[in-house]
Formats: sequence, C-alpha cells, structure tokens
Amino acid sequence: MSQNITSQSETLQPDNSYFSPLSEKISDAVTTIEQAKNWQDKYRQIMLIGKVLAPLAEAYKVETAQVKGCESQAWLYHHQVESQHFFCADSDSRIVKGLIAILLNATHGKTTTEIANFDLDHYFQQLGLSGQLSPSRTNGLTALANAIKQFAAA
Repeated sequence: MSQNITSQSETLQPDNSYFSPLSEKISDAVTTIEQAKNWQDKYRQIMLIGKVLAPLAEAYKVETAQVKGCESQAWLYHHQVESQHFFCADSDSRIVKGLIAILLNATHGKTTTEIANFDLDHYFQQLGLSGQLSPSRTNGLTALANAIKQFAAA
C-alpha cells in the first residue's frame, strides 16, 4: 500500500506539548494487553488505552494530516529532536485510537534505525492481536505504521 505523506511544513503543526513522552498508563496497558488471556479482555484494554492518548485539538484534524488507508479518520504528526522521532495522533474511532496508542508505544522517541527495523506483524503477534483485527483495521494500522516509517526516513 503506497502512502503519500504531505510535508508537515504545509500543515499547521501542533506545539511541542503534543509530542511529550507518552503516559506510563499506555505502557502499562500494552503490558496488560500482552498478558490478557482472551480477545474480549484484549479488546477492552485497547478501548481503554485509547482514552489515555491525548486528543488532538480540532484545529489539527485537517486533511493534510490524515493517514490515507484508514477506514476511520486518523491524523498523524511527526516531530524530530536530533535523532529521535516523536509522534502525536488521533482518530475518530475509539478502537483505532487505542491501536494508535499501542503503535506509538513502540515507535515514539525511537531513532530512525529503530523505526525502520520495527516489524508491525511481529509486534502484534507478540501482543496476541494478530488475526484478531478485521482486514480494514489491519490495513489502517499498516498505513499508520508505514506513515511513521516514512516520516522517520525523511
């Protein structure tokens, strides 16, 4: 799936507070998802983790920041500090927002090399989420992971 990333210099950019370190609650929730024994418990945690991720202000929910390939609307912004990449994102869907939080947990604050080497399939298999998501959600998640990789490589 090809992904076109619009230069964020062409888009209103969120201030640095949006790119602050992720809440420890997100990391804790990802651990809980990994340890959950059944899909219902994992799904409930995905929904809850989405509530922890800070929402984007409406002013930043613009077309140029949308990730194409997601069934739901999702917005992604990138900020680089030296060799580390930071992201903020949001979605109009609670489950997608939870999946975004899980994805950011693995990529936020990482280096270009770490992000380039990130394997979404392996990560979701490790969390016990492989095969549990609908094809459209899997495609959207792949589009988000590809967008993160493209921003980090730029």
